[in-house]
Amino acid sequence: MTPIETSSPFSQPVTEIIKARFSCRTYLKQPIDSHSRQHLEAYAAAQQTGPLGGQARFELVAGKDGDLKELKSLGTYGFIKGATGFIVGATTAGTRHLEDFGYLLQKIILYATDLGLGTCWLGGTFTKTSFAQKISVQKGELVPSVASVGIIAKKPRRIDALIRKGANADKRRPWERLFFNDDLNSPLTRKMAGDYASPLDMLRLAPSASNKQPWRVVKNGSRWHFYLQRTSGYQERKLLKFYTIADLQRIDMGIAMCHFDLSARELGLQGQWVVDEPRIDKPNELTEYTASWLS
Repeated sequence: MTPIETSSPFSQPVTEIIKARFSCRTYLKQPIDSHSRQHLEAYAAAQQTGPLGGQARFELVAGKDGDLKELKSLGTYGFIKGATGFIVGATTAGTRHLEDFGYLLQKIILYATDLGLGTCWLGGTFTKTSFAQKISVQKGELVPSVASVGIIAKKPRRIDALIRKGANADKRRPWERLFFNDDLNSPLTRKMAGDYASPLDMLRLAPSASNKQPWRVVKNGSRWHFYLQRTSGYQERKLLKFYTIADLQRIDMGIAMCHFDLSARELGLQGQWVVDEPRIDKPNELTEYTASWLS
């Protein structure tokens, strides 16, 4: 269960930070200033326990030309240019470790955004790369994703716009396809959502791998049940296990939980996360229960 936070680490409303944040792929090739670096390093190091109990550790490490070349060889957002830093995290395998990892890394990314820095999620698996070496990965640990971070370039490259267009990054599924009332067939209206309409809006803005937006949320009384609606054929789970590729859609669920959680707490909507699957019929085998927010 997640403890209630009594103060915000951000200098502005988290809703504004979420709206301002974007996937930055082009950076000025200059170091992050010492003030921002020190604050980001401290905040990243403090993120250790996810809302579902998973453990992780994060570090801010300096980026080098070789790191960018390695990203290209991995086929992971090889168009990143000029990043002078990376947020690298390690976790151990567990029931909900990827969701917790996604939640914690997104908190760090939002903190970096609040500092005026650009960031971009880099999904895949980095357990056997130089990024893992930088964080001194121990036996049993894995590095599911990293995030580039740095000074945002004033003029993004033309290719950045093409990447966003190709991934439909600016398109969001409508409310009625994401949020439901009592079951996974009855759309939830904003009026039904009440005070939670804003946290759901912020969840809807969460980034996801290839912008698949795999989250579904069901309101059931004072409970909000989160489901993963897997994309058919997208990184088949057997392949994920065989090649030890990170299950990005589970990480996406953690990112969505982070946006919902931080936005709700900012409004004074207290709650806690639990894993207690309700008796709600699932539309197909691609639908998986993740966790519930008890308000």
